Amino acid sequence: MDLELTGKTALVIGGSSGIGADLAEVFATEGCDVAVTYRESVAGAEQVATRVRELGRRSWVMPLDLARRTEVTDATRRTVDETGLLDLVVLCAGKNIVTPFADVTAAEWGELVEVNLTGPFLALQALAPAIRPGGSITTVASIAAHTGAPHHPHYAAAKAGLVNLTRSMARELAPAVRVNCVAPGITITPMGRDTIDALAPDYAQRNLLLQAYATSRRVAQAVAFVASPVNEFMTGTVVDVNSGRFLR
Repeated sequence: MDLELTGKTALVIGGSSGIGADLAEVFATEGCDVAVTYRESVAGAEQVATRVRELGRRSWVMPLDLARRTEVTDATRRTVDETGLLDLVVLCAGKNIVTPFADVTAAEWGELVEVNLTGPFLALQALAPAIRPGGSITTVASIAAHTGAPHHPHYAAAKAGLVNLTRSMARELAPAVRVNCVAPGITITPMGRDTIDALAPDYAQRNLLLQAYATSRRVAQAVAFVASPVNEFMTGTVVDVNSGRFLR
């Protein structure tokens, strides 16, 4: 299927590893120029950008730490200064800490809400005016937004907030810009492996209808489809990619 992305410009927030890194490559394969932001791994982001350029597209690498509230707006504006107007913005950045409910401190709670909800709000608020009419914003949340999670309640609560932020932005930015969310289940990424390590070895076989964790490449392909112009009549929607762990 042609996703109609040739000549578009995409920004992947959190593109240095995991789903974001795979998404940047998918976008480039589909004909997009791709800007990639990173929080810590400039090397990872540069590797992604190199791959995008090898596919014949332009790429930019910029730092963006969603935990630094006072810097988020300026950082996103500097990004747009480099890339020009955008067609696609995808928020893949996030952070999880596996901590039992009783042991979560106020500081840890605040850190995860900052990275997974407040920082994304500020970044997307700053970026929205730079998206061309007909463009899209796609957030990446989590199955935990629907189910809750006793071993990372702060992450689950923040991702639930991100889902509703997505819906609110869809109402605010229509009809010019579509805003949707993809909510993956446990995915084989560097962050996802921490969650997998905390589960029973047979968790996938007992709890997932498809009996396997998703790969970041397949989730990235789903995100690209949701973000693309072929979904011009989808907005305010949450697309679940969770191997059948949670059905709505």
